[in-house]
Amino acid sequence: MVLGSMAPRRRWLLLGLTALAVVALIAAGAVVITRLTGDNKPGGAPVGGSPTPSPVGTPTPSPSGPPPGADITGPLNLLLVGVDTRVSVPGWEPHSDAVLVLHVPKGLDRAYLFSLPRDLLVDIPAFPKAGYKGGKTKLTHAMSFGSRVPGKPKQPSTAQGYELLRSTVSGYTGLRIDAGAVLTFNGFDRLVDTLGGVDIYVDQRVESLHRRPDGKYRESAPGGYKGPQQVYEKGERHLNGWQALDYARQRYITGGDYARQRHQQQLIRAMTRKILDEGLAKQPERVDQVVSALGDTLVYVGGRKIVDIAYALSGLPENRFTLVGLPGSGVGKGSAYRGEQLTAEGRKFLTELRAGRADAYLAAHPGLVVKN
Repeated sequence: MVLGSMAPRRRWLLLGLTALAVVALIAAGAVVITRLTGDNKPGGAPVGGSPTPSPVGTPTPSPSGPPPGADITGPLNLLLVGVDTRVSVPGWEPHSDAVLVLHVPKGLDRAYLFSLPRDLLVDIPAFPKAGYKGGKTKLTHAMSFGSRVPGKPKQPSTAQGYELLRSTVSGYTGLRIDAGAVLTFNGFDRLVDTLGGVDIYVDQRVESLHRRPDGKYRESAPGGYKGPQQVYEKGERHLNGWQALDYARQRYITGGDYARQRHQQQLIRAMTRKILDEGLAKQPERVDQVVSALGDTLVYVGGRKIVDIAYALSGLPENRFTLVGLPGSGVGKGSAYRGEQLTAEGRKFLTELRAGRADAYLAAHPGLVVKN
């Protein structure tokens, strides 16, 4: 099908995909090609203030009726996942390399985006569908354990893995997950390039583990990689597609994975600003270009039509989009390292978020707000 000839209803559905992609983009982290396949069952409970979930698919909006998603009043919680797979390894189980939660309170006039460390120690519930009995381990393993299909050891299901990850995140945060997006690696750099790159303030000097200055991958060597490295110097920078992805991947830097989470969030905001500044929603031909670049890199999992959620969030002011960095620390020492845990300050934010007191808590703890 030629994108330029798509009917209006299809184009608006693609716009919805694009809107969620802008939010989910940097969840990719160190993602490699995969796709959420299998069933398309609802990804969680109905959206706050919404009727029973309806299947994904978009009817043409009636000119005289309410706009799509007009009944969505919030609160709304979206789970954004970047999946690490290794396509060269047969039967490789998917791992959630990046896990982000977007919380939009009732009224849909503000939003909070925070990351959960991939190594966060959590209670993963029993999941009979995958033969998993439950246990306390790193968050990144939830999708892996959940993806196991009994009798098919070399055919893991990312869709099934997402189901267990969603339950785990919901249990840890106390937030009902209304919808989700799983983002893959392939096409990310093309998407950023289609938008003309992004402008971002690089808040610390970052040396790339993976890329050379010309964008080519560094050669593997015993114990790591060899050859010249791409370097992102501190200051205002314009990043093209491969640079944006590469910058968001780096975690062997000052601040480790927490710095990487911060950089991912900053890039999400940069992409959001880019979309808003260009008025993308008013340019169907640009929507076509962006969606064409996306291809199969984004898969939506939700209980409401994707276009409904996109419309519902379309009025969210950019200056009310708050990035929150949850501090944490390691559990165990040296070879006894078990994972990460949030500090009391970070855990308290989740409590206050559920209670609708996030603004007051962040005002009293400004260090949690990610700047730039």
